[in-house]
Amino acid sequence: MKSGQAEIMETSKGIQKSGLMSRRIAILEFILRIVAFFNTIGSAILMGTTHETLPFFTQFIRFQAEYNDLPALSFFVVANAVVSGYLILSLTLAFVHIVKSKTQSTRVLLIVLDVVMLGLLTAGASSAAAIVYLAHNGNNKTNWFAICQQFNSFCERISGSLIGSFIAVVLLILLILLSAIALSRRH
Repeated sequence: MKSGQAEIMETSKGIQKSGLMSRRIAILEFILRIVAFFNTIGSAILMGTTHETLPFFTQFIRFQAEYNDLPALSFFVVANAVVSGYLILSLTLAFVHIVKSKTQSTRVLLIVLDVVMLGLLTAGASSAAAIVYLAHNGNNKTNWFAICQQFNSFCERISGSLIGSFIAVVLLILLILLSAIALSRRH
């Protein structure tokens, strides 16, 4: 009789440990979602407010560089804005995971949506990275000149925005892995 009670006690301690670990994972997910939100919204705002004007010969003729001159940078802003909106909305489900540890269906839903948002954010960041590379280095074969020597502030801002977005990509990958680990611990 005592060995049966000992097994029940060990099993209940294992369940409590697993529940505590799931709660810790859920709290970490919540924090990562907040950090990823600030990275994506910061990147969208930084890129969306980027412009620089340089005088040419006279004050009446000027060269301008703005993010919306290039469709890839506009896509970058939209992708970061959409992902940041998703991350804010997903905080409610992440909070439910902290409170209730037995939520498998919502965790699967978050994994699927996280993967979709990861694809969108990666596409936006990659397209902007190609433009930033051309802005810094140009392409001699096609006579595209590097503009970063003239538009220094513009290039610094779009490069910084790109870094924030790629940090958010890494955070989304971590979120997907954490959700998968939390799901696998239940089976």
